[in-house]
Amino acid sequence: MISATVTSLGLGILLGGMILLFVLRIILTWYPQADLNSLPFNIVAWPTEPFLRPTRKLIPPLGGVDVSPIIWVGIASLLREILLGQQGLLTLWSHHLI
Repeated sequence: MISATVTSLGLGILLGGMILLFVLRIILTWYPQADLNSLPFNIVAWPTEPFLRPTRKLIPPLGGVDVSPIIWVGIASLLREILLGQQGLLTLWSHHLI
């Protein structure tokens, strides 16, 4: 029971943090002059770039707009809901253990 709670908490923090980073990355696309290799922008760019680079190869920018961070916000939100939502797999599993 404790391991399910710890797993749910850790996964919730990880997915929530990734969603936040991807939303911040979307905001950074509005400022193309921002240097993503310097502080504070690299705090957002470095953890998200390994996810965004392959996505850009599959779906190139549309009309100059990079949609890959939007796609990853959707993926991370979907994963969070499937695993940790009210009817999520880990939620149901932890209630089954009680």
